Amino acid sequence: QVQLVESGGGLVQAGGSLRLSCAASGSIFSINAMGWYRQAPGKQRELVATITSGGSTNYADSVKGRFTISRDNAKNTVYLQMNSLKPEDTAVYYCNADVVVLAGPSYRYLELWGQGTLVTVSS
Repeated sequence: QVQLVESGGGLVQAGGSLRLSCAASGSIFSINAMGWYRQAPGKQRELVATITSGGSTNYADSVKGRFTISRDNAKNTVYLQMNSLKPEDTAVYYCNADVVVLAGPSYRYLELWGQGTLVTVSS
């Protein structure tokens, strides 16, 4: 079974830091883009940051300069380093990945989501 497993959420004071991790497991042939999204209470899920297999990154304006996305292709893992956290960063953070898996003689392309990890920033 192919899945994403997240870790690293928790409670932190404003101005603090947290690091999220997300590891992909299963019969994965390759992983293209990976990213982080978040959903605050009563709001829609929004993009936080993405990173391609080649390392190109994209950030939401609200987190630029504070968050850094990175990945370890050998470990099929993506990270989100979050610094200078603000109360408005409070949300459930979801990992996302576009993966290629072997399916018999061919390939399948799947979009995976993690189960979500809660980040709470107190003022």
